[in-house]
Amino acid sequence: MGNTFIKITFIAAFLFCSFADAQLFRTKDRMDNLEGFDGQKFSYGFFLAGNNYDYKLVLDPRFGMDGQKNLVQTKSAYSFGAGLIGKLRLNDYFDLRIEPGLQFVEREIFFNTQSNDQYTAGTPANEPFLPIVLTDADKLRTVKSTYVDIPLLIEVHGDRWYNSRPYAAAGVNWMMNLQSNSKSEDDNQQGIFRTTASNFAWSAEIGMQFYFSRFKLTPGFRGTFMINNESVADNAETPPYWSSAMSSVKTRAFMFVLKFE
Repeated sequence: MGNTFIKITFIAAFLFCSFADAQLFRTKDRMDNLEGFDGQKFSYGFFLAGNNYDYKLVLDPRFGMDGQKNLVQTKSAYSFGAGLIGKLRLNDYFDLRIEPGLQFVEREIFFNTQSNDQYTAGTPANEPFLPIVLTDADKLRTVKSTYVDIPLLIEVHGDRWYNSRPYAAAGVNWMMNLQSNSKSEDDNQQGIFRTTASNFAWSAEIGMQFYFSRFKLTPGFRGTFMINNESVADNAETPPYWSSAMSSVKTRAFMFVLKFE
């Protein structure tokens, strides 16, 4: 099985290299593809994305930690997204891009916070509460999110080399979470993990643009990092097993983006 996989990988790599050499880099009788494409004031396209989403947690030192032990942990997950591309040419080296898309995300947070029973008498940070025995369902929260992600990016690129061109981009995002549950009256005590609906982030991206005879293909890697705290506090009467254990919750994502223009 292993040898077969190696052979298939080798053949696929050989075919791709042969295709790329023939289409993009062969210099004999070579003509540049899409010569006037980058001179357009406006251009459009679409993208597909494979993502890895996670939460960056800052834990409350009382309810979220037991000495040096973290009582709350998060598990990242792979997901996908898709969207549209709009580009405004600024000059020979800079473009302004807007790339609205949908990102479909599912993550897990595990709360090992039964030890917070020691605060049942109350503290300056919480009212007295009646302890409960946390079941496996109480400890695990599967958080589903659908983000309407609208990044505005400044792109800088180098000169074309045959039918390719490197680029880098950075900018800010507005991200609307359609599954935030922010207006729900129920909270973690009823199994509902609430997050903010409207969020802001920043992004950075790097990749390579390839010019074919009919379209431009751009594979790139993007990192997106939330600026604001996404956590919505549990209700006042809810024991401090869940949101009280976290000072802040911020999304961080790493994406492989494939753009077609």
